[in-house]
Amino acid sequence: MFIPRRIIEERLREFLVEDLGEGDVTASAIIAHDLKVKAEIVAKQEGIVAGIEESIILAELVGLEVEAKVVDGDKVEKQQTLMVIFGNAQTILSVERTLLNLLSRMSGIATKTHTLSQQLLKAKVKARVAATRKSAPGLLYFDKKAVAIGGGDPHRLHLDDMVLIKDNHLAILGDTEEAVKKAKTNTSFTKKIEIEVTDIQNALKAARAGADIVMLDNFAPKEAMEAGEQLRKAGFNHVILEVSGGVTSENILEYASAQVDIISIGELTHSIRALDISLEVSRS
Repeated sequence: MFIPRRIIEERLREFLVEDLGEGDVTASAIIAHDLKVKAEIVAKQEGIVAGIEESIILAELVGLEVEAKVVDGDKVEKQQTLMVIFGNAQTILSVERTLLNLLSRMSGIATKTHTLSQQLLKAKVKARVAATRKSAPGLLYFDKKAVAIGGGDPHRLHLDDMVLIKDNHLAILGDTEEAVKKAKTNTSFTKKIEIEVTDIQNALKAARAGADIVMLDNFAPKEAMEAGEQLRKAGFNHVILEVSGGVTSENILEYASAQVDIISIGELTHSIRALDISLEVSRS
């Protein structure tokens, strides 16, 4: 994933302004304005690091010097130094929390994604872990990038990426086949069409209508296996099969054994545990 540095700078500046308010009254009250210090960003637990690029941009944005010791995607150990920052003490203290929040969250997402992806790899199944759009406003790009760094698929980034017909669309329209046919008629050929279904009958209807991807919503692993068998038996081997809803770290291998292509997991972004990372200051 890539967007120009200037755009990333703008987003990070917004995060920093939100945290700073009218300024860090603590740092300005007790720290000399011209004091220079060194700070180390240290991992307090092992994991896959993500957000190094953004942390460097943020630090440089406020005039700090940065020496990165790792790159995004590296596996890091407990007490390993991730980067060293040099510069004005007040500035380092003022930017600390914004930098750590983003770095810790992205690394937590990358670590979780990596763990699940490795489970699937070791099990030698074809399924791939994917994210969902369950992310806080403003964090979508960073969350999705972290998923990609961890070895997962970011899934769609925005509503204009593809057609994804969900339960509320169908509640309004009322018919699976009609929804797919309307989408094919009214959407560019460049956009894939996916539809969420809650039973095998509608999975088959969606495939017959021309859906590229069928999402099995809240299917049990055995039901997902049966849906896949029915679709293949009907000649729809080309249809990508995705499962979503009810998937956890504990049952992901059960879903993977159902021979699905994609396993999308909301917990990668909506309830992730941040990697424990801290900033430790010393006099330079």
